[in-house]
Amino acid sequence: MPLENFHIIESTLREGEQFVGASFTTDQKIEIAHLLDDFGVECIELTTPMASPQSFEDARTISGLGLRAKILTHTRCRIDDAQKAIDTGVDGVDVLIGTSSMLRRFSHGKDIDQIVDMALTVVDYIQSQGVEVRFSTEDSFRSELEDIFRVYEAVDAIGVNRVGIADTVGVATPRQVYELVGSLRRRVSCDIEFHGHNDSGCAIANAFEALDAGATHVDTSVLGIGERNGITPLGGLIARLYATGPALVEKYDLPGLRRLDSTVAQMVGVDIPFNNYITGITAFTHKAGIHAKAILNNPETYEILNPQAFGMTRYVSIAHRLTGWNAIKNRAEQLGLTLSDATLKEITVHIKALADEKRISLSDVDGLLRRWANGNAAQAARPAVSDQLSAVSNQRTALGSKNTK
Repeated sequence: MPLENFHIIESTLREGEQFVGASFTTDQKIEIAHLLDDFGVECIELTTPMASPQSFEDARTISGLGLRAKILTHTRCRIDDAQKAIDTGVDGVDVLIGTSSMLRRFSHGKDIDQIVDMALTVVDYIQSQGVEVRFSTEDSFRSELEDIFRVYEAVDAIGVNRVGIADTVGVATPRQVYELVGSLRRRVSCDIEFHGHNDSGCAIANAFEALDAGATHVDTSVLGIGERNGITPLGGLIARLYATGPALVEKYDLPGLRRLDSTVAQMVGVDIPFNNYITGITAFTHKAGIHAKAILNNPETYEILNPQAFGMTRYVSIAHRLTGWNAIKNRAEQLGLTLSDATLKEITVHIKALADEKRISLSDVDGLLRRWANGNAAQAARPAVSDQLSAVSNQRTALGSKNTK
């Protein structure tokens, strides 16, 4: 299956509701659903209508919004769950059951023969109602491969739309995901979905490897929120795919990520992490002088993602000891100031010296540039460079002498 033919099942309104800080109102769910639909995700997954009366009503409400995305809901492998899900008017029902020995023992108590029988009964019923159906094993990577292949092959034989592999506890490695999905791809003809948790930090890499091995669908949530450390973050998956080839994600409204992340972050009471994929405050920030020089000449030298593609802007930080004169020159040009290269290099030395002594700001740098651009002020300021450097040298000498006593 070519990497280009993938679909996102956006699960902020299902897995995301399992995040400790999430308690979405109906209006908030509607807002998130519209934002996801505007972004262009192919499917939106909702909390099981069996969870509560309001969950049932919310599923009905969102199913009736007329969105372009398919509306799915998530249920246990039970006929009564499936019936209630279908009653909400969703386009598809995502059925799951645990297959690892641990979940079979401590969760539902069924053996593989019973699981196969249950799966066939529930999948057949949902199909008979004209609704799309996915069957997923839970805790797939701690299950016996022959057990889950047996179940997958059984439901594939009766025409299930999609089977799902779930790294429920985030234990899988990218290599394991690639091998399992690849093996399953050779055994079934239906679509394959991957659901990966981020407990060990591999969710994005695992999702990418699943697609590369032949999966057709990947579950995500905004900011990766979900049970424990959550699942594959929507922005992180988009970043990984964009880095592979921008054409892979051109079907999505990439600038919409910023509003999605900020909206959901506010709703669940968290800040967007400073290093968040694409929308974090430092995502397109450059600091070191060698980086700044190259970025100013050609952004691709140190940016695998184009900030403009996501409605973002890059920022070159210059008010610090690591700054370089090329970055200072660029700032002077932004301010409309004409200064020679020799003067800019002198100013850069002064900025580094000041930054060694105290935290300085961009306005401090701008003030220095403006004073140097004024001929008279420049003459008065230039001796301060050697004075400052001398003070720094004297201070370090004094500290060295003190430490040797």
